[in-house]
Amino acid sequence: MAVVLLEGSFPPVAQDETYSPDVCSLINISCPKSTCVISFGFDRSFSIRLRFNFIKLCLSFLPKQYRDMDSVQSQQRRGGLVSLSPSQTPRSSDKAVRDLRSGDSNSSSKHDKDKGVNVQVLVRCRPLSEDELRLHTPVVVTCNENRKEVSAIQNIANKQIDRTFAFDKVFGPASQQKELYDQAVSHIVFEVLEGYNCTIFAYGQTGTGKTYTMEGGARKKNGEFPSDAGVIPRAVKQIFDILEAQSAEYSMKVTFLELYNEEITDLLAPEETTKFIDDKSKKPIALMEDGKGGVFVRGLEEEIVCTANEIYKILEKGSAKRRTAETLLNKQSSRSHSIFSVTIHIKECTPEGEEMIKCGKLNLVDLAGSENISRSGAREGRAREAGEINKSLLTLGRVINALVEHSGHIPYRDSKLTRLLRDSLGGKTKTCIIATISPSIHCLEETLSTLDYAHRAKNIKNKPEINQKMMKSALIKDLYSEIDRLKQEVYAAREKNGIYIPRDRYLHEEAEKKAMTEKIERMEIESDSKDKQIMELQELYSAQQLLTAELSEKLEWTEKKLEQTEQVLFDLEEKHRQANVTIKEKEFLISNLLKSEKALVERAVELRTELENAASDVSSLFAKIERKDKIEDGNKLLVQKFRSQLTQQLEILHKTVAVSVTQQEQQLKDMDEDMKSFVSTKAEATEELRDRLGKLKTMYGSGIKALDDISGELEGNSWSTFVDLNSEVSKHASALEDLFKGIASEADALLSDLESSLNKQEEKLSAYAQQHREAHARAVETARSISKITVNFFNTLDTHASNLTQIVEEAQSVNDRKLSEFEEKFEECAANEERQLLEKVAELLASSNARKKSLVQLAVNDLRESATSRTIKLQQEMSTMQDSTSSVKGKWTLHMEETESHYLEDTSAVESGKKDLEEVLHNCLKKAKTGAQQWRNAQESLISLENKNVAAVDSIVRGGTEAIETLRARFSSAVSAALEDADIANRNMLSSIDQSLLLDHDACGNLNSMIVPCCGDLRELKGGHYHKIVEITENSGKCLLDEYVVDEPSCSTPRKRSFNLPSVASLEELRTPSFEELLKSFWDSKSVKQANGDLKHVIAGAYEAAQSLRDSRVPLTAIN
Repeated sequence: MAVVLLEGSFPPVAQDETYSPDVCSLINISCPKSTCVISFGFDRSFSIRLRFNFIKLCLSFLPKQYRDMDSVQSQQRRGGLVSLSPSQTPRSSDKAVRDLRSGDSNSSSKHDKDKGVNVQVLVRCRPLSEDELRLHTPVVVTCNENRKEVSAIQNIANKQIDRTFAFDKVFGPASQQKELYDQAVSHIVFEVLEGYNCTIFAYGQTGTGKTYTMEGGARKKNGEFPSDAGVIPRAVKQIFDILEAQSAEYSMKVTFLELYNEEITDLLAPEETTKFIDDKSKKPIALMEDGKGGVFVRGLEEEIVCTANEIYKILEKGSAKRRTAETLLNKQSSRSHSIFSVTIHIKECTPEGEEMIKCGKLNLVDLAGSENISRSGAREGRAREAGEINKSLLTLGRVINALVEHSGHIPYRDSKLTRLLRDSLGGKTKTCIIATISPSIHCLEETLSTLDYAHRAKNIKNKPEINQKMMKSALIKDLYSEIDRLKQEVYAAREKNGIYIPRDRYLHEEAEKKAMTEKIERMEIESDSKDKQIMELQELYSAQQLLTAELSEKLEWTEKKLEQTEQVLFDLEEKHRQANVTIKEKEFLISNLLKSEKALVERAVELRTELENAASDVSSLFAKIERKDKIEDGNKLLVQKFRSQLTQQLEILHKTVAVSVTQQEQQLKDMDEDMKSFVSTKAEATEELRDRLGKLKTMYGSGIKALDDISGELEGNSWSTFVDLNSEVSKHASALEDLFKGIASEADALLSDLESSLNKQEEKLSAYAQQHREAHARAVETARSISKITVNFFNTLDTHASNLTQIVEEAQSVNDRKLSEFEEKFEECAANEERQLLEKVAELLASSNARKKSLVQLAVNDLRESATSRTIKLQQEMSTMQDSTSSVKGKWTLHMEETESHYLEDTSAVESGKKDLEEVLHNCLKKAKTGAQQWRNAQESLISLENKNVAAVDSIVRGGTEAIETLRARFSSAVSAALEDADIANRNMLSSIDQSLLLDHDACGNLNSMIVPCCGDLRELKGGHYHKIVEITENSGKCLLDEYVVDEPSCSTPRKRSFNLPSVASLEELRTPSFEELLKSFWDSKSVKQANGDLKHVIAGAYEAAQSLRDSRVPLTAIN
């Protein structure tokens, strides 16, 4: 197979960046990284042409203005960009893209640079296997998940040593996959979606469950998510769940590589047409530097994925290609390291409406386990595999140690594994290490080694940075540049125009170039480190020379100083001997003075205590006297104040009584004058009546004399007339008695009617109150009905909300099914095209485009139909909700109407009660009027009865007159004269009586008018006098009982006690003896043998000094 080196080779790409593929708004089609070397085998050229056809198909879906390659720049400036799904990061060589990065990512990355983040380390211990349980293998590892500690028991020289390691998280043998993922990995997925690069890798001995932790068990045939799924499928599921819940526009691509015997293999590369049974079927891939301290894998296949199922299939496909073998420790032991990378691009809109693309990357690493060849049973090829695995893991351990110790050189280049993990260990990636261990005693050595490395890895600090964002316009620019490169590749592949060299020679030259580059870099690093060491040694040598010179000068100066100090020391020793004697005497004198001073101080303290007690007693006595004075002054002021108030109130009361007596005297005088005028007027009227009666007497005397004769004749007739008249008067009296009885009965009936009316009024008032209570009960019932209606309404809304949720879930499942069907159809169509394009590529291009268009249109129509059906369902549900709302509204309206009717009923009941009360009052008034009318009727009856009696008497008189008509004719002149005189006298008498009655009436009215105000004044005087008396009584009680203060004993008055005064003799005993006596007693106590001439001379000098120092004022000396 020949290879071609194209002219104008492409620049390298960073490890976390790829060249831009195009993504259509309907179909995501990826272009893998462009490579400088293109395989010119039949399968490789066909793959290039097929990818180019896919890109042309994508461009056919774009608007017309983007199909013209020459006008792309101008169309971009006009802003006519197609809505693309972002699916890659920008190239690092594009300056314009770097200038359009987001400011938020810069600020957050700067913060992360300033402060490193420790690598998160987890430990998971697998349970014992069936063989270990059968053999009763001892367990030497215990996990404390609460304290996050792992303890291992180790026996050394018959001594048991417990080693304890602390980690970020610890999971025991009973831990489940979901528990580990939720507590340790779930938050890392959120960080990936925020734009970070994150790495999770499993590390540990073979057979401890690394692959199980990362991948988990096999998928179920029905497509359900298994409960023992590992980190990779759970992370993929969480990513898609979050993105779908956010309704974000995103794209995702995955890569899967294997590192076997220090050779990198792409597990997603397409199968070759000619497969070999041995491992040579998998092509090695070069590992390149990106110029920024990182690495990238050239020629690695990238798969664009849209669903989690696609990633599961890719994971199963790549895992099936991994090298595994059966050993004594594991039936399916991984013989290679694998790295599964997921790159996510999410479109975001800035507040200015500009579309930006955020990128995050998740690396999931499954390391091959370290193993002991003697215990794993590896032979020949398997032993070589185990050696390469242990070598790469040993290099990983050296890198961890160097990072922890902050070494100047980190051996990343010693292994391809460490080169691939360079950014994850001490780089810009957030890293999580899952260390897997075995609890068995047979694996104790490997377990302790794993725990040691994991514990050291905790101290590694990474400086994670958020990936920079790019604009969508940069994607389109990279898209067309990618199309140009692919065109050139297809043209070179068809024309075979380029430089051809054998594949083995090219690989050999590349390996030599790579080795030379690594050697040069290693030598440069060593040279730099040696230069640094030389500089440090030179600085250390110069510092030592300066220190030596300084120490020599100090030594000479110290020797001179020592000689002077020795001479001074000799002189001081002599003076010290002399000073000791003086000091002893002084000490003796001072001790005696201190004893005397102590005794004086103790006595002074006692006297001070007594003085303080006496002062406190005096102050207590003065306080008591002051308190009594204050109380007496207050009481004196209180009594004076009470006296003035009582005087004022008594004066006010005296004035009030005097005014009242004056008013009563005036009223009595007025009454006396009125009575006197009334008596005089009455006497005049009486005299006038006497005169008139005298005149009448004389006039009637003459008439009687004239008629005396006639009376005899009329006596007989008049007797009969008087008998008849007497009978009529008796009848009249009986009739009056009956009339009065009837009036009394009618009055009793009227009172009973009034009483019954009042009783009815009381009953109606109680009925009115009962109506109010019933209205309140109806209001409470109405409130209950409102609450029930509201609860039913919310229950209905909850039901409809659950129905809407169910409809949305059904729509989601329908979309997933539609998309899976579309995916199967598209894959089937692509396979058919691949077989057909082998025969006739050019002819089938147009038909391929048409079929894909029709297929896409069919899928779109299906999606539209499903969306229409979902819309109809949603509309039906909304109509149902509207019906329920309208029904609730109708119930509410009905309730309001009922409430209004109840209110109207209550109002009508109130009005009816009011009318009933008015009617009762009207009836009472009517009955009162009826009583008045009855009294008037009684008066009229009396008048009519009187008229009847008069008529009866008149008829009797007429009968008698007719009987004596003959006599009347004879005395007509006398009778007429007598009648006229009698008539005049009668009128005069009536007028006199009327005037007398009027005078009596006026006198009574005046008297009443004078009596009523007099009675009111008397009542007011009585009330005011009573209130004044009560007020005076209260004031006197308040003053003399409440405010008057009585001095109560406070029990603080000091009692009489005796004082302990010192005597003069005891005070004289406190005197200090003279210095001569003290010195004499001091030297008498010393031995005579110790005294010599020099000492006596010193003593004499000390005595003279004592004499000079002695104070003439001795304590307690008598002063005249």
